[in-house]
Amino acid sequence: MKYGYARVSTMHQDLQVQLQQLKNENCDKIFSEKYTGTNKKRPEFQKLISNLKEGDTLVVTKLDRFARSTQDALEIIKNLFDRNIKVHVLNMGVIENTPTGRLIFTIFSAFAEFERDMIVERTQEGKILAKQNPDFREGRPKKFSRQQINHALSLLENHSYKQVEDMTGISVSTLVRAKKKSKSEQIKTNI
Repeated sequence: MKYGYARVSTMHQDLQVQLQQLKNENCDKIFSEKYTGTNKKRPEFQKLISNLKEGDTLVVTKLDRFARSTQDALEIIKNLFDRNIKVHVLNMGVIENTPTGRLIFTIFSAFAEFERDMIVERTQEGKILAKQNPDFREGRPKKFSRQQINHALSLLENHSYKQVEDMTGISVSTLVRAKKKSKSEQIKTNI
């Protein structure tokens, strides 16, 4: 039997591309999850591994979906090879249980781990550089300006939250937070 495994690291990422690739590969059953790869205890991956039997094939789209570190990848692949389970990484090919196949897999795993480490390092360097700017704010930029929020708050004097949301596009939850913040700022200035 051919099993597919798709994974993304966060809830905001989309699994569709991986799922379509696995369907195109004619996988009989596909396991998927939105779970960080840094954790070895990925529930769907654990279910998949326990379902695999001798002669089955595990298909993943990329090596980094399979394991997060070279050591982890080597442990998983050794376990699968010991159970006579084939591994097919779509962007690499079928991993053979031969000295050459294991060598190539080890090298690619090391490069995948190196690439992830370099991305993390560059991200950290970028943050350090960005924090030198006095206007730096960590996180997502504000969607609405202070002026837009103040205008929406003034509309609340004569309209409901839902009406103001429809007029301005500013969500009710954002309006509620802004109103609370505005009240607390007024209290501070009156003290």
